[in-house]
Amino acid sequence: MTQADFLKAPFADPIEIPNLDPTGPGRFYNRELSWLGFNWRVLEEAENKRVPLLERVRFVSISATNLDEFYTVRVAGLRELARAGNTSPAQDGLTPAEQLVLINEDARRLMAAQQKTFTELRREMAAENIEILTRADVPADEKPYLLDIFLNRVFPVLSPLAVDPAHPFPFIPNTGFSLALQLERRRDKRMLMALLPIPQQIDRFVALPEQNGSHRFVPLEELLLLFIDKMFPGYNMVGNCTFRVLRDSDLEVEEEAEDLVREFEVALKRRRRGEVVRMKISAGAPEALKSVIMRELHVTPSEIVEIDGMIGIADVKELVLDARPDLLWPNFTPRVPERVQDHDGDMFEAIKQKDMLLHHPYETFDMVVRFLQQAARDPDVVAIKQTLYRTSQKSPIVEALCEAAEDGKSVTALVELKARFDEAANIRQSRRLERSGAHVVYGFVDWKTHAKISTVVRREGDRLVTYTHYGTGNYHPITAKIYTDLSFFTCDAALGRDATKVFNYLSGYIEPEGLENLSLSPSGMKKRLLEGFEQEAEHARAGRPAEIWAKMNSLIDPEIIDGLYKASQAGVKVSLVIRGICGLRPGIKGLSENIRVKSIVGRYLEHSRIVCFGNGHGLPSKKARVYISSADWMGRNLNRRIETLVEILNPTVKAQIVSQIMAANMADVAQSWVMRPDGHFDRATWDEGEFAFNCHRFFMEYPSLSGRGSAGAKDVPKLTHTDD
Repeated sequence: MTQADFLKAPFADPIEIPNLDPTGPGRFYNRELSWLGFNWRVLEEAENKRVPLLERVRFVSISATNLDEFYTVRVAGLRELARAGNTSPAQDGLTPAEQLVLINEDARRLMAAQQKTFTELRREMAAENIEILTRADVPADEKPYLLDIFLNRVFPVLSPLAVDPAHPFPFIPNTGFSLALQLERRRDKRMLMALLPIPQQIDRFVALPEQNGSHRFVPLEELLLLFIDKMFPGYNMVGNCTFRVLRDSDLEVEEEAEDLVREFEVALKRRRRGEVVRMKISAGAPEALKSVIMRELHVTPSEIVEIDGMIGIADVKELVLDARPDLLWPNFTPRVPERVQDHDGDMFEAIKQKDMLLHHPYETFDMVVRFLQQAARDPDVVAIKQTLYRTSQKSPIVEALCEAAEDGKSVTALVELKARFDEAANIRQSRRLERSGAHVVYGFVDWKTHAKISTVVRREGDRLVTYTHYGTGNYHPITAKIYTDLSFFTCDAALGRDATKVFNYLSGYIEPEGLENLSLSPSGMKKRLLEGFEQEAEHARAGRPAEIWAKMNSLIDPEIIDGLYKASQAGVKVSLVIRGICGLRPGIKGLSENIRVKSIVGRYLEHSRIVCFGNGHGLPSKKARVYISSADWMGRNLNRRIETLVEILNPTVKAQIVSQIMAANMADVAQSWVMRPDGHFDRATWDEGEFAFNCHRFFMEYPSLSGRGSAGAKDVPKLTHTDD
C-alpha cells in the first residue's frame, strides 16, 4: 500500500492458489503463528525511526512481555496436548506438535531480533547520555555509592541459597530470575554451588548519580556480582550465569466448585508452581551450572534459549524516563467533551440531552468515572449495576461503588474472577465491595463475563430513568489512557431494559428474552453477525452496493470467517482492521478476493470493536447499520463468554463511528500493515516527502471530529500536516 489510502484504493488483484480446497483447512491461517506475527509488528515499532527513542524502548519491553504471556498460556496448553499424544488438528490442519515446532522456530528468531534491536537502542541511548553499565564499567570512585545502595536497599531482601545434599535446589517461581554461582572457598579450595534469586520487589536497574545531565544505570544482577564477596565472604567466584524461567500459568478450576473465590485462590497458587515451559540462560554458562539447573527444573534442551544479551528484557520499561520528555511522545491531555462542560460537568444532564459517544483516549475516561461518582453521591439515584472484568488496583470505580453501597443505594457488581492474570486483584476488589454492602456476583463457572455494562437508575419526578453505559473496553482508568475504546452513554429506555435483562441473567440465571437493541453471546451474537453478512450478500446479488467494515483485536472463529468468505464470493467488499490475530486469508481468487485486512500498531493500542454494514447503500452511509461490541470474533468470545453487541441507532453517534472513527482507521497509512494471502503483513510504504495519514495523530489534533460529529469520511484524507 502506497500513499493511496486504504479507504479509496482499489482492492488488490487476487492471487490464485492452485488446488486450494475452499472447504479445507488451507483456507485458514494458524492462530499461534498469526499472534507471533502481531508481536513482530510490535517489535518493528521499536525499529521505527519516526517513533521517539524511549518509546521504542517501551515497544521492545512490550514485545518481550507479550511473548512471555504467550508461552505461559498458549504454548503451555499446546505442550500439554502434544505430551498427551493429542493429534487433533487445529482449524488450519496443524497438530499441536506441528504447531510447537513452527512456534519455537519463529519465537527463537523473534527473541534474537529483540536482543539485536535493543543492542542498537542502547547505542542510540548512549548517544543521548543514557547508559547501561556493566560492573566493569563502574568508576572506582562511585563504588562506595553503589555499596551503600546494596547494603541498605538490596541486601536485606536477598536470600543466597547453597545447593548441596543438605540444601536441595529451591523452587523458582514463574518469571523468576536468578544468578547461579560457582564458588571456591579460599582456605581449602572446596567448591560450592549457590543460587541467588534476584528480587522482583525492587527495580531491575540501579541509577547512579546524574552527571551533567547523563543517566547511568547498573542492572541489579551486575550490582550483585560487583559485591558478591559481601554475600559469600571467604569465597572466590569462578563461574556464574543468569537464568529465568516461565511456567505454565493457565488456570484450571473445578466445574463443581462450591466456593468459586476459594477455588480461584487455590488455583492461583498452582499457577505459581506450574511446569517450566521455557528457560532463558545466559550464553556461555558453565556446563556444570547449566546441567544442574536443567536437571533440577526438569528442562529439556528444546525448552532452553541461550541469550547473548539481556535476560528479562521486558524490564527495560524502567528505562523509559519521564526526565527525558524530548525522547517520549509529546504530551497529550485527553479532552473533556464539550457537552459535559456545557452542563457544568453534570453527566446525567449531558446524557439526557442526547446519546453521547466518547472515543478514548482522545476523550477522557474520567467521564466514565465521573458518571459513577456522580451516581454514588446523587440522592436521586436508587440503584447501580456494574460489570468488572479488569480494573486498576486502586480503582476509583470500585471506590464509587463502595461509596454508593455505604450510602444505602442498591449496588450490584458482577466481578469476573476468570480475568487472566487479574484474578487475585479481582478477588480483593470483590471482598472490598462485599464489606461495603454491595451485592457481588461472579457470573458463570463455565463462561467468562466479558461484557462492559454499567446502569444507573435515577428517580426523576414520578418515574425511574435508567442511564446506561456500554463500552468496548475495560473499566480500567490506567489502560484507558493507552487503549483506543468507545464509551456509549444513553438514557434510551430500550437500551436500559436490555442492560437490566443482562444483569438479571448474570445474577439470577434468568435468560434474557426479547432483547431490543442488543445481541448477547453465547446465545445470539454470532447469529446476528452471520445474518448481517448474508444480508449484505443479498444486496450484492441484487446489484446494490454491498460493504462490510469491521474493526477488532482478533478474528479466528471458523464460522465467522466462512461467513465473510461467502459474502466476498457474492461480491461484498469487506474491509477489516484487525490489530492482532487473523485466521482469515484475504485476496485469494475465488475465496476472498473482495476481502482486505490491515493492522494498525502505533502510539495507542487499538482495542475498540466495531462492525458496520452498508445496508444496500455502501459505506460510509447514513443508512448503514452500526454496532459496537465487547467481543472479538473468536470462538471463546462468541461461544463461551457473555458479550454484548449493541446496535447504534442515534444518527449523530452512527456518523461519528462510520464517517470519522472507521474512515480514519481505513485511511491510515503511517502505522498500518496490510495482510497478504499467506498470513504475513507488509508495512505500508510511501515516497519520500509524501504525506502519510496517521489516524492516532488525526484524532489527537482534530477535536471537533470526536466531540461534535461535524465531519465526514470525505474530510479524512484531505487533512494534511507535517508527519515526522
